[in-house]
Amino acid sequence: MKDKAKMLELFLNTIQHGDCISELQKLPDSCVDLVFADPPYNLQLSKPLQRPNQTVVDGVDDEWDKFSTFDAYDKFTEEWLKECKRVLKDSGTIWVCGSYHNIFRVGKVLMDLGFWILNDIHWYKTNPMPNFNGTRFTNATETMIWAKKGKESSYTFNYLAMKYLNEDKQMQNVWEIPICSGSERLKEEGKKAHATQKPEALLFRVITASSNVGDVVLDPFSGTGTTAAVAKKLGRKYIGIEREGAYVKLSLERLVNVTATPEELLVRAPSRKDKARVQFGALIEQRLLKIGSELYTKDKKHKAVIQADGSLRYADGFVGSIHTLAKHLYKKQACNGWDIWLFSDGKGSFSSIDTLREAVRSA
Repeated sequence: MKDKAKMLELFLNTIQHGDCISELQKLPDSCVDLVFADPPYNLQLSKPLQRPNQTVVDGVDDEWDKFSTFDAYDKFTEEWLKECKRVLKDSGTIWVCGSYHNIFRVGKVLMDLGFWILNDIHWYKTNPMPNFNGTRFTNATETMIWAKKGKESSYTFNYLAMKYLNEDKQMQNVWEIPICSGSERLKEEGKKAHATQKPEALLFRVITASSNVGDVVLDPFSGTGTTAAVAKKLGRKYIGIEREGAYVKLSLERLVNVTATPEELLVRAPSRKDKARVQFGALIEQRLLKIGSELYTKDKKHKAVIQADGSLRYADGFVGSIHTLAKHLYKKQACNGWDIWLFSDGKGSFSSIDTLREAVRSA
């Protein structure tokens, strides 16, 4: 175990210059908490793309994105994904970013290797490159597959952090984020330094959602170091792998200027699993609510009487839990009763029963 930790220490907070597969093979088993991979998309461009005014679009025509056949691309994908699975902790997850050119092939390989897909996230680019030839729909999205190591594996999901970021609403799987541009876009001699540099906002959300402070984040296709930069800002350790020396140089220059967020601001938002489970009946047992007293819905349209077994009885004779009765009243498939019911202090003021649950937790 000490040897493994010592070996890992050599790679932490570095950008390794080399082929991703050979560099991954140097890492010990089960040593990273999160993998973000933005592999070559194999765009299969046969000729330069031109605008209507005949100027050439600065697209992806680099050698690192070219593969001789689909079989060659699939073989490459399987090799790097196998290594990522080996170095990923049992509780870790992987994100793979792609376009329609490659993401379906990547998804098949992921599933064949035993990864269990949690979500497909659709990154909607609010400022996409137009379809200059007018021959297809404008391609305004990319897909990220989020997967855990196996069907029965545990994983980190900071649900409440995502909810806070989304103004107290559940975060959905469509993320509206502009492509990297302006001062964030790294340039050399006035041109984009990297054709597919990802915006930091995208990595901020990925890393916040699926890792914790102090975790190790791996990017096997590090490019200009966006994953490493955001990981550093968010108090995570990082390992980047990049085969192009020019990108490694840019990454190192970039990381020198990245300031880590003060530790006191990096408290991880608690997940729902972090909170102790409290049954509604505990509020009765601890005499925070009385048998025979009434609860009221938030809209004050309904009230119900608390029964001795923790159920609620409604005027029409329906009896059920705080959740079941709420579903009955509002004709919904599911209702969280903790968010629906209020209790009265007997003086005209009403409060959520959830405040009583928090009192039990903190006692």
